[in-house]
Amino acid sequence: MRKFFGFLILFGSLTIGWMYMDIQQFVETPLHVENNSASYVVAPGATLKAVARDLHERGIIDHPAYLVWLAKWRGVGSNIKAGEYRLTSAMTSMQLLDSLVAGKVVQYSLTLVEGWNFRQVMAAVNGHPRLVHTLTGLTDQQIMAKLGWPDQHPEGRFYPDTYQFSGGFSDVAFLQRAYRMMEQRLEEAWRERASGLPYKAPYEALVMASIVEKETAVPAERPKIAGVFVRRLAIGMPLATDPTVIYGLGAAFDGNLRKQDLLADGPYNTYRRTGLPPTPIAMPGFEALRAVLHPAQGKELYFVARGDGSHYFSATLEEHNKAVARFQLGGS
Repeated sequence: MRKFFGFLILFGSLTIGWMYMDIQQFVETPLHVENNSASYVVAPGATLKAVARDLHERGIIDHPAYLVWLAKWRGVGSNIKAGEYRLTSAMTSMQLLDSLVAGKVVQYSLTLVEGWNFRQVMAAVNGHPRLVHTLTGLTDQQIMAKLGWPDQHPEGRFYPDTYQFSGGFSDVAFLQRAYRMMEQRLEEAWRERASGLPYKAPYEALVMASIVEKETAVPAERPKIAGVFVRRLAIGMPLATDPTVIYGLGAAFDGNLRKQDLLADGPYNTYRRTGLPPTPIAMPGFEALRAVLHPAQGKELYFVARGDGSHYFSATLEEHNKAVARFQLGGS
């Protein structure tokens, strides 16, 4: 009997030793992934046991029970996160488990560019292959209703930035994030605004910032251009800015702004009407927001493009006309 118990102890020790080595080998063995990389999606509510079994059926891991045992041993058996994961042939089973527990899901990105209008925003959103598309074919008003702001015009409401998201993220959730970011950044800029500005509300600053964003690509000029527009607004002088007229033309604009376009009345024709247009004309970045809330001091009321991306600023109409002759009409 003593020999029998000794045999059991020896057999048990050998078995435990064999299992330890087998699990150790499982832990260190790379995943079996074809072409060195593969995408794997963990569905919401999926258990580790179900995931391990599925990975085994796909030939990615050898012993599904070992993966479950390792997770229980570490106390993380119920902690895996849903989402899309990138599996590679360089990953081990332990690294896979760590990724599932940490929720290291694949991240995608989409950049909304400063100066884009809402039509361009929706083209980018609708064209991203990893977003779930639910807004395709809807009108602007229907889109804003889906987002939760049915009475708002969408133009300028979304903050230009690069946004990260995981697979399965919806277009609604994406736009809501960009909308809230614009609200946050506008509120931040408005809270720190200079005194004596002719804006009644943050939305008016947003409208002005969109104009400044479209007027210049030179960062250093934004406060100067904002200063010109703020002074015009304060004295009741028309803003007289081409980008608003172009926006008002919409799809009819063919790249050539004509005299007849400047003479035609409309809510976005700031040559014919004083004050701000009814809505923003594009998405302003934070520097444009800051510029219109901290405009440069001075007496300039005019500016004209030099032809190199920058502008020449003038305090009087006479000086401005000379600058126009010099930079746009080829005068000396």
